[in-house]
Amino acid sequence: MVYSLTYRRPPHVEARRISTASGGSGPSIGGTTLDDSQEHLQDSSINYGIPDALSFDRIIDGGTCPPCTTRDFMNYLIYIEHSAENLQFFLWYQDYVRRFDLLSASERRLAPEWSLEQADAQALALKDNPAPMKSISADTAAVFRGTDFATPKANIVDLSKGGPNPFGTPPMTPKSGDHGSIAPSEYPWSDSGSTLRSGFRATHDQKAAGAFEAADVKLQPFTIQPFREEISRIISVYIAEGAPRQLNLSSKERAGLLHALAATTHPTAFRRVIHTVEWSLRHQAHQNFIRWTICNGNRPRVIFARGLGIAGILGGILAAVLIVLSNAGRGWRVLSAIGFAIGIATLVAAWKGMCVVLHGMHHRHLRPWELFAEDDDAPSVLEMKKDSFDTLGSSNSYEDQPWVAKYEKRNLIRKVFDREVWIQEPALRQIQDTIFLQAVLGSLALTAICVGIFVALPKGNFY
Repeated sequence: MVYSLTYRRPPHVEARRISTASGGSGPSIGGTTLDDSQEHLQDSSINYGIPDALSFDRIIDGGTCPPCTTRDFMNYLIYIEHSAENLQFFLWYQDYVRRFDLLSASERRLAPEWSLEQADAQALALKDNPAPMKSISADTAAVFRGTDFATPKANIVDLSKGGPNPFGTPPMTPKSGDHGSIAPSEYPWSDSGSTLRSGFRATHDQKAAGAFEAADVKLQPFTIQPFREEISRIISVYIAEGAPRQLNLSSKERAGLLHALAATTHPTAFRRVIHTVEWSLRHQAHQNFIRWTICNGNRPRVIFARGLGIAGILGGILAAVLIVLSNAGRGWRVLSAIGFAIGIATLVAAWKGMCVVLHGMHHRHLRPWELFAEDDDAPSVLEMKKDSFDTLGSSNSYEDQPWVAKYEKRNLIRKVFDREVWIQEPALRQIQDTIFLQAVLGSLALTAICVGIFVALPKGNFY
């Protein structure tokens, strides 16, 4: 079974930001507001070449098979798109909403809902009264003197007097094994829903306090509210500037969120930010993930397949020219169709990221991070996988993982003929079947045209 012959795989969506700091109301997804155009996008995934069986909600709910599971989506965001913090924050928020709803009525009353009216009023206040400018060094100010970027004297600090250097190298993000500012994820949840131990609580509270101060928040957070410690850690991991998993938020969005979190820990305080994150996941990351997953071969294999396709086409042209120049009958020129048909079909499929040989077995290449999962250093690979789903963990950096150096040293021939695995997801196999059928039909049509041209030419009678 295949999809429509007019099927087109999802186009690549460039990274872009959808700001919600200016307010607005409309339909809701995941507790956030959407305008009319975004509501249309939410229900039109099939128009982007994504069937319902591979929809964003189905992947998140665990209703898909490899290589289209939530784990595969997370790996794509870590290793390919480098924006895993969006999915990690989204998964945390979903769990946070569930746990908040399980609280008793008396506990929920301690954290009142952050209404749309309050959010709009706060956004308007931030627009009229922007946050104070940051201080910079005198040397930096001298560089910008006389330009549009010149800094007022009040914001210039003298570093020689022991002031902090804003351009100094920041501290390295602690790894999962370090006993730094990020607490290991193995510590159990406390009654308030926090994974913090007392030894790490102060550090996160300090980072959160610094973020509140940077956003010019006058109101001190209410520590009696449920999940306040967990919110402090979320701020230090996702919201504060320089956080290990800092979300791509505008200064207004960050300030608006911090003002809301200073007043309440209710999930609606994240209303505008979760809107931005979910929109990015649904309409950028998800489409790019499906497009990337359709490719059943790695880049060297796809380039190799393209080369074979071009070689087949050139072989067909050469065979046709040799027959035309001879005294053989016109019927013999049809033999060139073999080279044309195979070459064009292989090239068209490879142009869409597919290798027809792998497709014939419904196989795909293992990803570089999957190749070494069974090696001696498997514990470090498993640790990275565990950390990626630890929504309150450390940085998503993977450059120091052992598989990176090993894959770079792998020779080109081994990359072209890397290990394969069967594709388990039926919807993905259907998409690939559709693309293969399109390639074959397109190849037959172009082959008929090419062979017809050569058949119409007169004999050369050169030999």
